[in-house]
Amino acid sequence: MLPIDVVMLVFLGFFVGVVASMTGIGGGTFIVPALSIIYGFTSQEAVGTSLAVIVFTSLASTYAYSRQKRIDYKVGTVSAISTVPGAVLGAYLTTLVSSSLLAIIFSFFLIFVALSMLVNLHVPLPRLTVNMKSWHRKLTDSEGKRFEYDAKILSAFTLAFFGGLSSGLLGIGGGVLIVPILHLVAGVPIHLAVATSMFIMIFTTVAGVMTHAQFNNVRLEYSAYIALGVIFGTQLGALIAKKTSGKLLRKIFSIIMIIVSIRLLMNFI
Repeated sequence: MLPIDVVMLVFLGFFVGVVASMTGIGGGTFIVPALSIIYGFTSQEAVGTSLAVIVFTSLASTYAYSRQKRIDYKVGTVSAISTVPGAVLGAYLTTLVSSSLLAIIFSFFLIFVALSMLVNLHVPLPRLTVNMKSWHRKLTDSEGKRFEYDAKILSAFTLAFFGGLSSGLLGIGGGVLIVPILHLVAGVPIHLAVATSMFIMIFTTVAGVMTHAQFNNVRLEYSAYIALGVIFGTQLGALIAKKTSGKLLRKIFSIIMIIVSIRLLMNFI
C-alpha cells in the first residue's frame, strides 16, 4: 500500500467519523462505494471491511455520547437483541443473493424516510396509534437538559431487526434505519435516537463482522487506517451534534440520506 493510499484512507475515516457521529449512521454508505470504486474491492469485501470500520465508529461515538449522558441504554439494549440476528442473516445473504436489487429497493426506501422527516420538520412528528407496550423514560444529560418520553419498545424491538439485516447485507451499520425507527416509530427524541443508535451498532456490527470474516470478506489493513481517522472524526461529530438543534439535526440527517440513496443507486445500477 502506497503512503498516499494511507493518507487518503485516514482522511476518509475522519470524514466518515464526523458525519456518522452527527447523524447516528455507521458511515458505511460512504466507505462501501469508496472501497469499491477507488480500491477495486468486490462488493462482499467492501461490505465486510466497512463493517469492521464501523465497529470502531460505534465504539468511539458511544464513548463520546456516554460522556454527554444521551444514550438510552435500556431501549438500546433491547433493540440490539433484535439487530444481532438480523446482521448475521444479512451477512450470510451476501453469499446467496445479489445485493444490487436489494440495494436499489433500499435506496428508494431511504428516500421515502428522508422525505417524510423533511415534511414533518415544522409539525409534530408522527407516532404509532396502535396501543403497544411503552416504557416511560426520563433522562437528564450532562448539561442538565431533561428528556421525558414514552418509548414504544415493542415497535423498536420488532423493526430493529431490519436495521441489523441492512447492516450485514450492505455494510452500512444500520443507523439509517435505526435512527428513524427510534425517533419516528418508538418516540425517542432525535438527539437520544442518534446517540442510542451508535450504542446499538456496537453489537450489530460485531455480529456482522464475525460472520463476514468466516467468508474472508474483511481486509483488516484497510479498515485499520480508516478507523484511525474515524476515532478523531467521531469526537468532533458528537460535539457538533450536541450544539445543533433537533430540527436542524433532522434536516441534516434527511439530506444525507437522500445523497446516500442516490449514491447507492449509482453504484449498484
